[in-house]
This record gives sequence, structure tokens and C-alpha cells, in this order.
Amino acid sequence: MSKLLLLEDDMGLVDGLGYALRKSGFEWELARTVKEALCCLRKGDGYDLLLLDVTLPDGTGYEVCEAVRKRGDSTPIIFLTASDEEVSVIRGLDCGGDDYITKPFRLGELCSRIRALLRRAGISARKGENMILCGDLRIDLSASRVSLNGKAIELTAAEYRLLCLLSRNAGRVVTREAILRELWDDEGSYVDDNTVSVYVRRLREKLEADPSHPEHLLTVRGFGYRWKEKEVSL
Repeated sequence: MSKLLLLEDDMGLVDGLGYALRKSGFEWELARTVKEALCCLRKGDGYDLLLLDVTLPDGTGYEVCEAVRKRGDSTPIIFLTASDEEVSVIRGLDCGGDDYITKPFRLGELCSRIRALLRRAGISARKGENMILCGDLRIDLSASRVSLNGKAIELTAAEYRLLCLLSRNAGRVVTREAILRELWDDEGSYVDDNTVSVYVRRLREKLEADPSHPEHLLTVRGFGYRWKEKEVSL
């Protein structure tokens, strides 16, 4: 049984959400403030996934996410946000979140997104590969480290998975539908298509010398994206 930490101060939402989580086979603990969440995490109870509300009485869920990622913890994180504005999405992705869902949401949809993220995390842990070498791109899968032309690149968990997908298929078009399936399994239909565009833009900002004129992560209009392998300069 997967164990979740729920950070949420709206008890009206917690009642229904808690029931849905239990019915879906998840064990969960509740924190109502940032302080309580950090205390739960310090206890080292080994949560399989974190559900973080953004706005709390003593801070934000972003703070909890940042604290988790700073200690090298790759536990999947979903943000529960009252806003689907792009700036909120970008903030969540930048601080290390894997997914977000906008209130009000369907409980069945949330549980499906949780299962998809847990599956992705399990598959990543079982992969036997150790390295992806693609021109000037190097991905150390055992340590989840990325470097481009010898320079270390810091990526969020979702950005990292997207880059692995593209680089494994270097030179081939990866459709937006394939990206949704890979990052969210069969639950991609629940994800706002704009989310893919946000991930791609953030990747370009971190990987491209000129994000407006990308040399690696190319758009194939009407189809999807393609990673262009660029040879290392000798």
C-alpha cells in the first residue's frame, strides 16, 4: 500500500479527499501547515508521494517541495492549486514538482494521476541502463545527473523524464501524445495540453544557448518534438 502525505488546510476538501484516497487503496497522513509537513518529512516515514496545497496559513507548498528536493529526495510531488495560470504552473515545475491539478478537481482524476506518477517512479527505479550518451548530451541515469557539453544542468523530475524520452529517440519525432503517455502513462488525457508546452519551454531555457532559436529541442509543427543530436566539438 502506497503511503502519501497530504498537505491541505481545507478540512471540507480533506474529508472527501481522504475517503477517495482510502477507497483507492492509499494510506495517507495529513499536515495542515508547512511546519507540520516539514515535521512529518523529518521523521523519515518514507512517503511514496506528496500532495501539496499551494497556499497554507504559514507559507506555501512550494517551500515544502524545495526543501524536499534540496536534500536530494525524488519522491513524486503533485501540487493542488486554485489557479491554472501559467506562472503558477511554472513556479511548481521550477521548484521540483512533477504534476499539478487545479481545484475544483474530480477525485477520480486525482487518484488516476497519483497512480500514474507512482508507476512512473517505479519504472524509473527498475531501469537497468546507467547512461545515455547523445552527442554533447550526457545523462547519468544512476545518479539522475545531466550535462550538456560538459556543463551540469539542473532539471526538475518531470523535465528530466522528458529529456530522457527525447534523447532516447534522438532524430525521431516524439508526438505530444507520446509525451503525455510517457510522463503520465494512460492518464495523459487528464493533463492540460499546455503543460507539455511549458515543459518544453523550460527545457529550452536550461539547455539552449538561444531558446528562441533552439539547436537541440526542435518543434515539428503539427506533430511534436525532435531531439537533434549535436556532435561534441573536438
